[in-house]
Amino acid sequence: MIFGLDPMLSGHLDWGVFGIVVLKTVLVFVFLLVATMFMVWFERKIIGDMQNRLGPNRAGPYGLLQTLADGTKLLFKEDLVPARADRVAFAIAPMLALFPAFLTFSVIPIGGLFNDSHGGLVSIFGHYTRLQLADPPIGFLMVLAMTSIAVYGVILAGWASGSKYPLLGSVRATAQMVSYEAAMGLSVAAIFLVTAGQANGIRALETSSIVFAQHTWHWNLWITGIVPAVIFLLAGTAEIERPPFDLLEAEQELVAGFNTEYSSFRFALFYLASFMNSVTFAAVLTTLFLGGPSGPSFGPEFLKVWILPVVWFFAKVLVLLYGFVWVRATLPRFRYDQLMDLGWKVLIPLSLGWLLLLIGVRVGHDRNWNVALVILVGVVVLLAGYAALAAANRVARTHRLEHEEAFE
Repeated sequence: MIFGLDPMLSGHLDWGVFGIVVLKTVLVFVFLLVATMFMVWFERKIIGDMQNRLGPNRAGPYGLLQTLADGTKLLFKEDLVPARADRVAFAIAPMLALFPAFLTFSVIPIGGLFNDSHGGLVSIFGHYTRLQLADPPIGFLMVLAMTSIAVYGVILAGWASGSKYPLLGSVRATAQMVSYEAAMGLSVAAIFLVTAGQANGIRALETSSIVFAQHTWHWNLWITGIVPAVIFLLAGTAEIERPPFDLLEAEQELVAGFNTEYSSFRFALFYLASFMNSVTFAAVLTTLFLGGPSGPSFGPEFLKVWILPVVWFFAKVLVLLYGFVWVRATLPRFRYDQLMDLGWKVLIPLSLGWLLLLIGVRVGHDRNWNVALVILVGVVVLLAGYAALAAANRVARTHRLEHEEAFE
């Protein structure tokens, strides 16, 4: 049932179908590894340019093989396991951090022409399929589930190390990741809402349906009013712990965080997972809000179906990755209290309020209400709610200060 939406898997299964599935699996895995290596080089090179430095320039042309050299060095380093560590959990934790990134990318369509005549389908050796490893009915619920599994890798790594400092780092990292999952889920719910409204009977959770609903430049970026895209961007950046939310490696940490006790190949897996999450998150953001592989279509059939959609998809992903690097090179880190306040006091109320506004607009459209009046009333209610929340925060802050002064 999970893979039944792929037309190739809905009919007779033979060795040809099995071979295509294996080929797609290998290509997705190899692409993610290569893209991660490229991302490490790309980030170091761009930051070097922004800071008037050369960046990697020794291993390979333009330093392209520097990431491979670093990985090889880590592979041959001594693998240390603390004496008090839980060896089984200590070994499993890096896998739990790495595999969710790969499984998330497996449901992302990276190509295909999404219109009424093609629907994202391509022909491979006489079999019609989509340029994605899987297109399950649960769709983006699987993506949200994978982000939750990644939390277990972090907390398990800190606990299994048998040391209090990695444990404290993992608790802080877990609190950060869990805090931003709620805002991320509410922003994705807005996508499900508008996708279900694009056509009757459309499966709003499927990634292919989300892309199909955005063809011909009807991107969810402006259909949802930009706000959910901004919320998803901020929440996802905090979820994958990229700057300015990378408090695991901040100067105020006594040690490196949950992965302090890891070395050699296990440390490389955490490092790999960090950059793989960046690539995967850019792909998810592209699929949700930027139309995925949709873009201008022209020329012969092969160009429109195979080449241009893949080019548009990776061009959008590359622009987002450049933005991540730019933010890392320019913005200072948040304090931990600022980080938690942004998640709980700003993003979650804003995402919930905006979702209710979109629901009101949808109901008003279905019942032939004055949509402009619905939007106006919704905005007034949102502003009133924001004012009430701000007043409550001021009162709480005043009481906290008075309580602190009383104990001084």
